[in-house]
Amino acid sequence: MQPPATLPVQSGLAPLGPVPVADGVTWIGALDPGLRSFDVTLSAATGTTYNAYAVRGSDGVAVIDTVKAGFTEAFLSNLEQVARYGEITTLVLNHLEPDHTGAVPELLRRAPHVEICVSPRGLQLVRALLKDEFDRYRIRDVSTGDTVSLGDRTLHFLTTPYVHWPDTQCTYVEDQNLLFTCDLLGCHHCDARLFNDEVGDCRAAFDYYFDHIMRPFRRHVAEALDLIEPLALDLIAPAHGPILRTDPRDYIRRYRDLVAARPAADGAEKTLLIFYVSAYGATAEMAHAVHAGASESPGLRVSLFDLHDDAGRSFLDLIEGAHGLAFGTPTINGDAVRPIWDLLSGLSEIETKGKLGAAFGSYGWSGEAVRMVEARMQGLKMRTPEEGLRLKLHPTADELETCREFGRRLAAHLMDRPIAREIDMSALLAR
Repeated sequence: MQPPATLPVQSGLAPLGPVPVADGVTWIGALDPGLRSFDVTLSAATGTTYNAYAVRGSDGVAVIDTVKAGFTEAFLSNLEQVARYGEITTLVLNHLEPDHTGAVPELLRRAPHVEICVSPRGLQLVRALLKDEFDRYRIRDVSTGDTVSLGDRTLHFLTTPYVHWPDTQCTYVEDQNLLFTCDLLGCHHCDARLFNDEVGDCRAAFDYYFDHIMRPFRRHVAEALDLIEPLALDLIAPAHGPILRTDPRDYIRRYRDLVAARPAADGAEKTLLIFYVSAYGATAEMAHAVHAGASESPGLRVSLFDLHDDAGRSFLDLIEGAHGLAFGTPTINGDAVRPIWDLLSGLSEIETKGKLGAAFGSYGWSGEAVRMVEARMQGLKMRTPEEGLRLKLHPTADELETCREFGRRLAAHLMDRPIAREIDMSALLAR
């Protein structure tokens, strides 16, 4: 018989009970060693942990985050071993995603008197979580500089939005140089030993988590690090993965390296990357002509890549530093081809807002692919000032010149020298 979801086991180990983290601070979370895919998009080769904490002061107990709903029983069992429900004065929700708030409804049923502390942007998410029950509870929005007293211990709040949701915050226990960071500085790595100096090597998981969760928000991560770095830090307690009690600043330095390692798209030299896949050579002809036209612009570096069967993940660093992206795809079965979609899917992991985007391609019958790619780029907040270029079958000499002109126009937009364009009304009416 499989063990119940609320009582996960790891390699035959029984579910963890509460684990002391520091004086008066206890881990009361849950292990999920069987998880292999998190939020559909992330792999978790060793599973993950849902880290929640209890902080005891002379005047009460604060609970810092909870766990995924399926692990509520394990979480409450751990909590009950370190505190009575009547002692709990504060529930801090540093982030409102379901893997951190799944046990909140049941905890509030047992401790309805607690004050819930969230960031200002967390209020609407708490309302969505509690629905009709929202007005029953004491809910306080807190910002950087706000505090909650537990008597001989004080919680200080740091507003750190977009690491990686708008509502995220950190909570600092100044009396103990201890920082609760929720998703920041975490990773999906499950090991019952919990602490970074005892678990197996999780460096790959740490970097992978940054790349897939934090990377699109590098600027916001850097701002969060600006708030965190001046603090005295003896221990960092994230919501996933190992608790960082040995050399915690090494992990902050690693985040600084990861933030800085990505090339910025605001350098002196502008760049345009052209990616294409071609079934019968027609889209390839278009791509080379677009490249030739764009390359005429002085001060613009233009690069051309044939994706073929490459999923394109190796290009993400390069793309993140580029100012403009153009995608060439034929239309096959009414759709863009898979290597283009794979690359476009990966762009959700990097910051693309404001980049110039363009699409082009050859088609035989319907030609939907170009417009579909344009819609995806617009969904990524890219700007698409030029209507996508579609040509039927192999381009003629005149049509190749149209492609070169398309490239010139993209270059002009990137260099802030847009070319005046005559509008073909018949083409507009035909759309």
